[in-house]
Amino acid sequence: MNQNRYDQLGVSASKTEVHQAIKGLDKGLYPEAFCKVLAHISGAKSELCSVIHADTAGTKTVLAYMLWKETGDLSVWEDLAQDAMVMNLDDLACIGLVDQILVSSTIGRNKHLIPSEVLKSIIHGNQKLIDTLSQFGINVHYGGGETADVGDVVRTIDVGITAYGEIEKQKLIIPRIQPGDVIVGLASFGQASYEQKYNSGIGSNGLTAARHDLLAKEYSNRFPESVSPETSKDAIYNGRFHFSDIVGNYNIGQWLLSPTRTYLPVLKKILDEVDRQKISALIHCTGGGQTKVKKFAHGVKIIKDNLFESPVFELLASETNYEKKELYEIFNMGHRMELYCKPELANDIVSFANEFSIDARIIGYVEANAHEHCSISIKSKYGSFLYD
Repeated sequence: MNQNRYDQLGVSASKTEVHQAIKGLDKGLYPEAFCKVLAHISGAKSELCSVIHADTAGTKTVLAYMLWKETGDLSVWEDLAQDAMVMNLDDLACIGLVDQILVSSTIGRNKHLIPSEVLKSIIHGNQKLIDTLSQFGINVHYGGGETADVGDVVRTIDVGITAYGEIEKQKLIIPRIQPGDVIVGLASFGQASYEQKYNSGIGSNGLTAARHDLLAKEYSNRFPESVSPETSKDAIYNGRFHFSDIVGNYNIGQWLLSPTRTYLPVLKKILDEVDRQKISALIHCTGGGQTKVKKFAHGVKIIKDNLFESPVFELLASETNYEKKELYEIFNMGHRMELYCKPELANDIVSFANEFSIDARIIGYVEANAHEHCSISIKSKYGSFLYD
């Protein structure tokens, strides 16, 4: 395997360059927080904090574009809208903020390729998710946004969300992962009670790798606009599948474009019902996959030895051009939300998740580390891997 292939595709699982660029910026009131927490924008001394967050659907927009062009199915854009929204909302949930959130959308499109009906579907998708969340007492307010025709900048379309909320300091969850904690993982696949169809669990991270590992070379000719012209031709579309190919009970298009699951309904239930002091951290396993937690823990060794097995990630593991160790840094590999908590709380969390038809279980535990940094040990059917 070419060790630089992910870089050749123009993406990074660790976002090292991004972290270098922002390392000198103020990290807010709580530098260890999952999202940046600011003093309340009123400027007054207050028990309230302000939180603002931004994220996009990433290169999953390219997959949506290709599948839409191939099938004419506009519903793929509604699902895509959920990807961008959830990447913000579920990050905010990791600091304990699960209600009264204001969102704004930013869409940059190449007007030559993306017509107005696509924009309409994306906006409808945003509202559809907001309406679903309202059924669980989660109030998300849509503040409009910006749609820009920037074909000279964006080859197809970019879909992003900015989210703002306020939270009482006493309700904040700031990572303080300790030896003795257990890790409860919430599955990213299956069909939650509030989802309309089966979810492969692939989420919104690693889609560049998945696209080029699974889809056939002919897509590079059919959709040259789906790849940066600077990308090496040898690195792109090296798979053997087409969107319509069936694997298991679903086609490849369904595997790749399952909307990113939101855990807000179950997380709100958990945070409303349990003592937040017994939760050491909530970690959204997005960029960095199963190694994301390294940024939020110190002086501990995290052992993950009871991970889920998911069909979409088994497919990727069998088709990938990456080492198995790298898969856990690129993909969520079966669970995208994990809670670090006291052992006595684990069964309650599992039960709450099961109420929403989400599989959950203890996937690991935390030990003391001989070093000040955090190391992660993953043990799975693909082998044992150490991230130190």
